[in-house]
Formats: sequence, C-alpha cells, structure tokens
Amino acid sequence: MKKTIFPIITILAIVLLIFLPYFIGAYLLHVLMTIFIYMTLALSWDMMLRTGQLSFGVAGFFGVGAYASIITCSRFGFNPLVSILFAGFFVALIALGLGFAVLKLRDIYFSITTLAITMVFSVIIRNIPKLTGGASGKVIPNVIFNGDSAKTYWLILSLALITILISEMFNRTKIHFAINSIRNDEIIARSSGINIFGYLLFVFIISSALQGIAGAIYTQQYGFVSPETTFSLDFLLLPMAMALVGGIYSTWGSVIGALVLGFASEYLKLIMPYGHLIIYGIMIVLIILFLPKGIYGTTKDKIITHKIEKKSLSE
Repeated sequence: MKKTIFPIITILAIVLLIFLPYFIGAYLLHVLMTIFIYMTLALSWDMMLRTGQLSFGVAGFFGVGAYASIITCSRFGFNPLVSILFAGFFVALIALGLGFAVLKLRDIYFSITTLAITMVFSVIIRNIPKLTGGASGKVIPNVIFNGDSAKTYWLILSLALITILISEMFNRTKIHFAINSIRNDEIIARSSGINIFGYLLFVFIISSALQGIAGAIYTQQYGFVSPETTFSLDFLLLPMAMALVGGIYSTWGSVIGALVLGFASEYLKLIMPYGHLIIYGIMIVLIILFLPKGIYGTTKDKIITHKIEKKSLSE
C-alpha cells in the first residue's frame, strides 16, 4: 500500500503543476519559473557532488548555453526550441573536451579550476563583440513563444521534471553505487573494477548539458544576455544554497531546498524590500548549522530512527 501511495501523489502533483497556469496569476507563475530554473541548477550541481567533486562551474556552463542559444537565433535564424537543444549539445561538447583535463584534478584544485573556467568563458565572450555583442550584451527581437507565459512555464517545468528524472535514475541504477564508491574511496572503487574517469566524465557532461539548457531557456525567456548578468555567480551560489538547505546527495533535497528558499526569497522581498538579503542569508546559515544534513536528510533520518525504535519496542 505504501509503495503505491508515493507514485500516485507524484502523478497528482505533476498534473496539478501542469494545470497551474489556468488558476494562478502572472506574478506567481513567474516566481515558479524562476524556482524551477534554480531547481534544475541545484539538482545538476548535486549530481556532480555525488561523485565527490565540488564543481564551481555552474554559472559558466549556464552562460555558455545562454549565449549559444541567443547567437544561433539572432545570427543563424534557428528556431528558439532548436537553439535550446543546440545549446545543450554545444555545452556537452565543451564539457567533454574540458573533462579530459579538469577531471584529473581532485578536491579544491578541481573546484578552483571550474570557477576559473567560468571567468575564462566570460572573458572570451567580452572579446568577440561582433559575435556576442561584447560587454554590452546581445538582444533578440522577440522572446520565446511570443511572450506566452503559460507555454514558457510548461517548457521550464519540463526541464525541471526531466532533471528530476535523470537525478532519480542516478540514484536508482548502478550509477548510484559507482559514484558513491568513487566519492567514498577511489582506491577501493578502482580495485572493484569501476571505471572512475568514465563515470566522472559521464556525470560531468550530463550535469553541464542541463546547466547549458537552463541558461538557454532563461535567456530565451528574457531575450537578453550580457557577460555580467549571464555569468553571474548567483547562478552558482543560490543553487548550492538550495541543495545544502534541502539536503545534498539526493533528488528531493534539492527540490525541497529550491521551493523553500525560492518562496522565502520572494516573500522577504515583499515585506522587506531593502533588507531581505540579510534575513535570507541568516536563514540559510541557521538551517545549515542546525540541520547539517538539510531539511530532507534530517527528516529522513528521524523517520528511519523512529521506525527502528518502534520495531525494537514491538520485539
């Protein structure tokens, strides 16, 4: 009975999310679209973290995807949807090439290198103004779906659901055991016959492609890119905070974290327009301090502990 309840709730939740544009206003719909973009980034960041590699390159791949989409639309006349798919493929190719170099690094060296890659991408974009618009950025004549917020919402929702599905596949297939083994002890993983570089490269490409697609959809939604805004570290720090608050090494941790921090941020903006970032930061710090495993991780541990105690008492 319990095994059938969760799938039913999941299906009902998806149906509800699909039909939401018919029942809510434009403002709340916009908030949800922003949350789903950051949720995708949080999940993709956590996917790489599960291998033991702390990546700081989220904003870089996000920005490259954004520029790839807007350039192919404005310069080569691509359909917006085709440009989004192209952006994901293009970022995946870049990740494939970079992976052979950066995935040989570990710990802080990998983190610093991926952060540096973001800066390199930004510098390159600034220095080819004929193609990218340089420091001023680039604008497309029209946003995706001619500004139809419902269709844009469904597109962003689809990306978030696909990312959740991929994350769950990582957790429910042999990939889960392989990347967990790599994170815990690479020597044991290698002695067990696990292709460490192969799995790291696979996860790196998938997570980077998702970040590139998120960037492409985001820029198609607003119709504008610039080095400062598109490669902003907000696209790294906020997803990281969401994953940490919800609970790392899990799908639902990032989902919960994105929803909690996303709605909290909007609410704080409304009641404290000039001081909301301070409260927002304090809230993140407190949750991480008192719930080190995140909201989902802590709740899960308590439920498991309660079941064990209940079982021991019954025996």
